[in-house]
Amino acid sequence: MPRKKVGLALGGGAARGLAHIGVLAVLEKEGIPIDMIAGTSIGAIVGSLYAQGKDASHLKELFLGLARRKLTRFIDPSLPRSGLIKGKKFKDLLASFVGGDIKFSDLKIPFACVATDIETGEEIVIARGSVPEAVRASISIPGIFTVVKRGSRYLVDGGLVNPVPVSLAQRMGADFIIAVNVIPDVTDRAHQGGKEKAGSAKEPHIIHILLQSIHIGTYSLVRSSLEKADIVIEPFVAHIGAGEFHRARECVLLGELAAQSSIPEIKRKLAASNP
Repeated sequence: MPRKKVGLALGGGAARGLAHIGVLAVLEKEGIPIDMIAGTSIGAIVGSLYAQGKDASHLKELFLGLARRKLTRFIDPSLPRSGLIKGKKFKDLLASFVGGDIKFSDLKIPFACVATDIETGEEIVIARGSVPEAVRASISIPGIFTVVKRGSRYLVDGGLVNPVPVSLAQRMGADFIIAVNVIPDVTDRAHQGGKEKAGSAKEPHIIHILLQSIHIGTYSLVRSSLEKADIVIEPFVAHIGAGEFHRARECVLLGELAAQSSIPEIKRKLAASNP
């Protein structure tokens, strides 16, 4: 009997999603097979690179190097029409990471990502065509990035409709799904460690407000989605701001810690499902 196909669902969460890299590192080290990947937003970025053949150590090197550079160099301001940032520089950056304007058919691991039709609210699954273009659509945070036109549709961040795409991994054919959620509970969102004690909190900037608005609004979707997963890995990243990409190293470590604690359960369940 063939073994169960393992699907990985990587959710959105902006900077917190760099914890996905730590999760991948542990799964790789422990020999857990990944047969397909479904990603939303930052999960689509990490997932597409891994699907292309970049191992976890390479991803860690890429993103730690990126964290040391000023992200402002990748911002191309747009006249406020559908977003503040055009996103072409981010798309070009992703293309440089993934090896050019590659197609989904070029990927080594089956991969698909989620975007949202801003007019209808429909979930749009992208699994063909240009990978950088698809991922650019999946990360199009409303108000921050301009919308992406695909056919007759205008697409924005997939986190609005499917923040942790477990259902997509199911539709791709996964028999056993490992979901990684980095969107913390609403009650845990405030920064911890004394950074935002009463009376001392700084006024949040617009990008933080927009990111948090999405995460707060989609949290109920996160919980219902996770119910369909066989394993849920939730790195403790509530104290890390959604825009704090400079904390990449910490995010990766927290991903590793969370994944390591889940390994016994993963191996037990996989062994039980693969007699």
